Amino acid sequence: MNIKPLADRVMVKMLEAEETTKSGIVLPGSAKEKPQVAEIVAVGPGGIVDGKDVIMEVEVGDHVLISKYAGTEVKIDNVEYTILRQSDILAIVE
Repeated sequence: MNIKPLADRVMVKMLEAEETTKSGIVLPGSAKEKPQVAEIVAVGPGGIVDGKDVIMEVEVGDHVLISKYAGTEVKIDNVEYTILRQSDILAIVE
């Protein structure tokens, strides 16, 4: 299935959270924090949103840091994605 976000929205796939702490403690699934780093898999065209011209500053393949509770989670072909607005992206991770 091919998904193309509209306006200033992007579709991201969350990257896996670390399963062990820096001190070597293995975390069970319920103790893991929701990851905030994601890879962009699709980008909308931008354009005029709420009366303002929006230029998309991210590209497919970028790794980004997103707001913790941003976006809408969707499941497509048994893979979980999040669709969010570009303004919910905090930074590009290089």
